[in-house]
Amino acid sequence: MNQQKIFVQMALHSWNTQLARAEKIFSSFSEAAFYLPVAPGKNRVIYLYGHLAAYHDALKETLGIGKRTEPEFAAIFLQNPDDSDAVMPSITELKKYWELVHSELNELFANTSEDDWFKRHNAMTDEDFEKDPSRNRLSVLLNRANHIAYHIGQVILVNPGNS
Repeated sequence: MNQQKIFVQMALHSWNTQLARAEKIFSSFSEAAFYLPVAPGKNRVIYLYGHLAAYHDALKETLGIGKRTEPEFAAIFLQNPDDSDAVMPSITELKKYWELVHSELNELFANTSEDDWFKRHNAMTDEDFEKDPSRNRLSVLLNRANHIAYHIGQVILVNPGNS
């Protein structure tokens, strides 16, 4: 087996592990728990759930493998901080969005060749990529897996048994 294939498998394993952890945690919350902040004055669970889903939706464009499913969610979950007065999609709508985005990503990832993972991503220039080819699509995937882990660390502060 070539090294590129091994690296891709390792990155996809990391992504899938963190995603499965997030899904397990989010599925343990009641609807009321989604509206709890992770700490006083901090983001609510619903915001972090939507934030991860919107970030992953945007990942399709960053990697150059697809288009966003719900580009309007970027304004709510990526471009603005959590606001308890903001109109949020329902939990049911967000769960469907989460499932759709990750189903699409699974299919797109399965159809991405090992060589394509080592190409430039769309958030950088050809010149920057030439200077540092380690900033490739695969590195973006690894960074997004770490991003999931970071927010899991926040979300588990909420005890769903208290809601």
